[in-house]
Amino acid sequence: MLAALAVLMFFMMRRNKKTQQQQQQMQSKFAPGVDVMTSFGLFGTIRSIDEADNKVVLELSPGHLATVHRQAIAKVVEPSTADAAVPAAETATEGESTPVTDLPETVKDDVAPGTPAETPEETLKRLNGDSK
Repeated sequence: MLAALAVLMFFMMRRNKKTQQQQQQMQSKFAPGVDVMTSFGLFGTIRSIDEADNKVVLELSPGHLATVHRQAIAKVVEPSTADAAVPAAETATEGESTPVTDLPETVKDDVAPGTPAETPEETLKRLNGDSK
C-alpha cells in the first residue's frame, strides 16, 4: 500500500511540474503585439507588461485598454491559416469599416419595412398571447 501511495505522489508531482513548465513556456512568449485570450474569454493584444506588479495591459479593440493580472492570460492565440489566406487588398484598413452583407436569415429583422415599432407593453402582450 505504501508503494502505491509513493507511485501516486510521483505522478502528481510530475504532472504539476509539467504544468508549471507549460505555463512558463507560454509566459515567455508574452511581448507587446502578441494576441492572447484571457481565462475569462476576452481576446486582446498585449500593449505593455509590468513585471514588478504582474500586470498586463491588453488592447481589446482600438482605443479600449484593459489591465489584467499576468496569470489571467490563458493562452497565446496563434494566427489561423484562414486569416493568412485573405489577400491584403480585401482586408480593411485601420478606421475603415467592412460592410456586413452575409448575415444569416435568423439575424435579419422579422419586421416588414414601414411597420411601426411596438411599444414595450405591446411587445409583452404579443409575447404573452394576450392580444388574441
